[in-house]
Amino acid sequence: MNIKEIQEFFVKEGINEDLRGKDAVLQELERRKKNYASLDANKKEYYDIESLTNPYYDSKILNGNPETEVKTVMVGIDIETPEILLAKQLINSGKKIDLIIAHHPEGYAYSNFHEVINVQTGIVSKLGVPVNAAEKLISSRVREVRRSILPQNNDRTTDAAKLLEIPLMTAHTVADNHVASFLQREIDALKPVYIKDITDYLNSLTEYKYSSKAGLAPTLFFGSEDSLCGKVFVDMTGGTEGPVEMFEQLAAAGVGTIVSMHLGQKAVKEAEKYHINILIAGHISSDNLGLNLLFDKLEAKYGNIDFVEASGFRRFRR
Repeated sequence: MNIKEIQEFFVKEGINEDLRGKDAVLQELERRKKNYASLDANKKEYYDIESLTNPYYDSKILNGNPETEVKTVMVGIDIETPEILLAKQLINSGKKIDLIIAHHPEGYAYSNFHEVINVQTGIVSKLGVPVNAAEKLISSRVREVRRSILPQNNDRTTDAAKLLEIPLMTAHTVADNHVASFLQREIDALKPVYIKDITDYLNSLTEYKYSSKAGLAPTLFFGSEDSLCGKVFVDMTGGTEGPVEMFEQLAAAGVGTIVSMHLGQKAVKEAEKYHINILIAGHISSDNLGLNLLFDKLEAKYGNIDFVEASGFRRFRR
């Protein structure tokens, strides 16, 4: 397989696992194509053409020839200049590395990261939140995140990869979709009554077991092990946490428990106001689960890959 085939496979599987549903994603791509067609030549020059077929702005090839054959991949949750230098040192020491895959977006994949947050509109509307309310609240959060991205120096990691001639790509929402859909399906099938039912299930998964041994076990931020779950929402995709004002809408839609990668203190306090249980499964452990599910599919299609584990990533096969 080559880098282009990996990227196309990731996008295809990301769409298949998108909690909005495949039809909604394809509809969004059609909307983008119509908008692009209506632009004048000057605006088309700066348009991200790849976004017409790839709905995930944060999952891209950032450096390297797309036709490069890949047998060995270095994967990290966060890949920045130190990890690029580490890869170069390993290569210089005789370790073959054909490609680096970062989970969290860098470079151009981070510059437009805020656009990914819009997927949350479709996700929460399927839970029963009025789509007009979801759209207004989430658009405000998109603007907030965009303002935080604008002053940052986003090209540092990509520049390091280019200077050291190491292929680099990101796999963010394409992996997060996998952990979100997997856990939502599994927890729905479990039909948990108490929070303890969910924590026991999470602790049975290899990625969470590994993190628990490192002192990062799934943790209740609000509620108790004996709290009744109610409707469970696995909130693990869509770029970053949504607007705090969304908790009122989620409570009205009947959500009793949120299982998330991470939530800020302000968001937790807002959830408490509406008596929503908050179970933090774990950030890096959940990222690992999403990546491993995606890599399981990749290896099933193309055969075994030699993984170099770095920056918090651990390869666990199912």
